[in-house]
Amino acid sequence: MSNPYTQIFSAPGTKAFAAAGFLARLPLAMVTMGIVAMLSQTHGEYWLAGAVSATFALGNAFVSPQISRLVDRHGQARVLVPATGLSVLAFGGLLAAAHFHWPAWTLFAAALLATTMPSMPAMVRARWSQLYRDTPQLHTAFAFESVADEVVYMTGSILSVGLSVALFPEAGPLVSTLFLAVGTTLFVMQKSTEPPVRVVERGGPSAIGLRPVQILVLVLAAIGTIFGTAEVTVIAFTRALGQASAASFVLAGYAAGSLIVGLVFGALKVRMALERQFMIAIAVAAATTLPLLFVSDIAVLAVMLFLAGVSISPTLITAMGLIERHVPPAELTEGITWAMTGIGMGMAIGSFASGWVIDRFGAADGFWVAVAAGAIALAVSFMGACRLTPASEREPLGAAAA
Repeated sequence: MSNPYTQIFSAPGTKAFAAAGFLARLPLAMVTMGIVAMLSQTHGEYWLAGAVSATFALGNAFVSPQISRLVDRHGQARVLVPATGLSVLAFGGLLAAAHFHWPAWTLFAAALLATTMPSMPAMVRARWSQLYRDTPQLHTAFAFESVADEVVYMTGSILSVGLSVALFPEAGPLVSTLFLAVGTTLFVMQKSTEPPVRVVERGGPSAIGLRPVQILVLVLAAIGTIFGTAEVTVIAFTRALGQASAASFVLAGYAAGSLIVGLVFGALKVRMALERQFMIAIAVAAATTLPLLFVSDIAVLAVMLFLAGVSISPTLITAMGLIERHVPPAELTEGITWAMTGIGMGMAIGSFASGWVIDRFGAADGFWVAVAAGAIALAVSFMGACRLTPASEREPLGAAAA
């Protein structure tokens, strides 16, 4: 039996754009924590560090879909070069403002300008979709990308914080900016695999106007809330037990569960309907939050989170498959970016909500936020199931019911 991952890389140019895309997406995981690590050292004020980091994260969540929309209209190279160039210059300004202690407003201004950083996971997935649309290889390619995302988020924040602590405060954001500049440059140089610009096939202002996209973004926002809750609550829980250093190992196990299952799931040829796979993954994600309420020690927490991680990759893989199915090719990059934005916004919500709960009720109670988010994800996915099913498959059911 041939390796499906070898098959997807047999097409010319795939290895080059995948490698460049991986390098260019590292800043997604490095920037926010890197800003916090940098400003907390240069200014000694965590509220300022958090506020500037949040300004970038929330701004990028709203700006990146607009960048992707322009990419769909004008092509990757024509949009990524100026958008990335502005972001790199803005990050340079942020580094200078932090190093030379310029007024606080310059930090926020630079963070806002840096929000033009494009969603590289969406750009890479758009190239895979162009190569393997309507083939089994696309499922494997999306699985590979989900695993790549896990590796990025496992290593990016650790690398950024580690550099800033070990070398100098600006080291993490500086390296992140270099990755963004070099990775994007190498990516846009791969002309042979760049998706062509297509004529818009649907009237309307944006891919987010499609009901299936709205449903998927809401569900992924709830799933992202589970991720954000897990990160904050694990840190608080291990600290409360006097073993704060164990947090990184527990969270690494959470990501490892997703990574392993993602590789296996991507190699399988599942014949079940895609929307049903998605709902099963959501049901597993919701169910695996419940045992976290009864965890009393770190060893059990590590096992429970590893098991909880098995639903992450299947959720992302099937969600991207549904986006590819329901969004016209002329708007695919924007649609994928909205899905990634939903996850990012959910992580921010989870971090804030679980932190609020932990401050008032205790470390272990933070997992209640994950339980609530899982219930919301499950409810939305079931209520929206009919809209995720292709119209050609819904019609017979409607006729039978009549």
